[in-house]
Amino acid sequence: MSWMDVYRQRVTTAEDAVGRIESGHRVFMTGNCSVPYVLMDALVERARGLQDVELCCILTFGKAPYSAPDMAGHIRVNTMFISDENRPAVSEGRADFTPCFLSEVPLLFKHGHLPLDATLVHVSPPDEHGFCSYGIEVSSTKAAAQSSRTVIAEVNPRMPRTLGDAFIHVSKLDCIVEVDYPLPTVQMAGTSELAQRIAANVASLIPDGATLQTGIGAVPDSVLRLLSDRKHLGIHTELFSDGVIDLVEKGVIDGEMKSIHPGKIIAGFMFGTQQLYDFVHDNPIIEMHPTEYVNDPFVVAQNDRMVAINSAIEVDLTGQVCSDSIGPRIYSGVGGQVDMIYGASRSKGGVPIIAMPSTAVVQGQTVSKIVPMLKPGAGVVTSRYLVHYVITEHGIASLYAKTIRQRARALIDIAAPEFRAGLEQKAIELRYL
Repeated sequence: MSWMDVYRQRVTTAEDAVGRIESGHRVFMTGNCSVPYVLMDALVERARGLQDVELCCILTFGKAPYSAPDMAGHIRVNTMFISDENRPAVSEGRADFTPCFLSEVPLLFKHGHLPLDATLVHVSPPDEHGFCSYGIEVSSTKAAAQSSRTVIAEVNPRMPRTLGDAFIHVSKLDCIVEVDYPLPTVQMAGTSELAQRIAANVASLIPDGATLQTGIGAVPDSVLRLLSDRKHLGIHTELFSDGVIDLVEKGVIDGEMKSIHPGKIIAGFMFGTQQLYDFVHDNPIIEMHPTEYVNDPFVVAQNDRMVAINSAIEVDLTGQVCSDSIGPRIYSGVGGQVDMIYGASRSKGGVPIIAMPSTAVVQGQTVSKIVPMLKPGAGVVTSRYLVHYVITEHGIASLYAKTIRQRARALIDIAAPEFRAGLEQKAIELRYL
C-alpha cells in the first residue's frame, strides 16, 4: 500500500479523531503559533462528557477554551511554561505547572515520566515521499509524537515546510484532519529609547563571528537592528522571529564561522509575521531540531563565541536571577534560559547575558529590578554561579570571577539612579559592602 493510500484511509473529521481520547488520558498539544485549533475545539466539546483529561503543553498563543473555568473536572492543563492564556488557570489552582528546563521537556515523554495517550500535532501536507513537516514548532512536539500511543494531526497547507530534524511520515499519523486556516502571527516589538539603550550595551559585547541565541521582544529585536555592521554572525537558538530576516538578506547572518552546523540557522521553534513563515518555507539555511538537541548546554557550548541573551524579573545584589515568578506566584517558567546561559558560559569566547530594564512598574509604583534580596518565594532560575553579565540601560555589570562585594558594587552602578542610595545602604547592612 502506498503512503497516499494510507493518507486517504486515515483522513477523518476532528470530532471522530478526538473520539479516541477518553477520561483519564494524558494528551500533549503542540504549542506556540502551531496550536491545532480545530482539534482543540473538538477536544473541548468532547471533554464536556469526560473526566480528568490531562492536557500537557508549553507556551501557547491565542484562544485557550481548554483552560476556561467550565473545563474544571474535565480538562486540567499541565504546562511546562505558563502563557498569558493559561496564567489565570494556574494562578487560581485550576491548572498545574511542571518546572523543567526546556532541554529536558522532550525527555519527560521519551523516558516515560509523562506517558502520553495521545498527541495533537499541526503539520504541513506530505511531500512526494509521504513526510509531513512540523513546520514552525518542532521543539518538544516531535518527541511527544514519537512517545505517544496515538498521534492525531491537523494537516494545513498554510504550515511552512521547514527542514532539519522536522519530519513525521504519514504512516505515523493515526488520524488526519485536513484544515486550511492562517497560522497566528506575532508582530515584532516596537522599539523605544529604553530598549535601544539596553540593546546598545548588549550589542557592544557581540563580536564578528558570534553565534546568537535571541528571543522575541523589544530588546532582542533592537539588538538585531544594531548588528548590521557585523560580519559572519550565526544563529543557534530555541526560537527566532522576523528580526533575523533583514540580517540574512544583508549577508550579516551567514553562519560561516559557526563551529557546528556552519551556514545554518538552528532553532526549535519560531513565531512571527507571515513574512517569517514565507521566509522559512523550504529554505535550506533553516534547520529545525528538537529542543533536547538545540538547548542541550553541551551542544550550545560547541559554538565558539556563543552569545546568549536572556531577561529577568529581578536580580539580587549577589547575581541571583529570578525570571519565572513574582515572589511565590509562578509567572512563566524556566524555558531555555539556563540551557543557553550555561552553554554560552562553557563556549570558547562565550558571552552569557541577562538584559533587562532597570525598573518596572508594579501596581502603579516604579520599583527597581535590581534588589538587595529576591522576594520571598521567588525562584532562582539562573544561579549567581552562572551569571557573567547583567545589562540595563545604565550599563554593563561584569560579574564573572568577582567577589560578592564587587558584584554588589557593579550591580548598584547599573541600577536606576534613584534607587542606588537605598541599594547601597542595604548592601552595607547585609555586609556586602
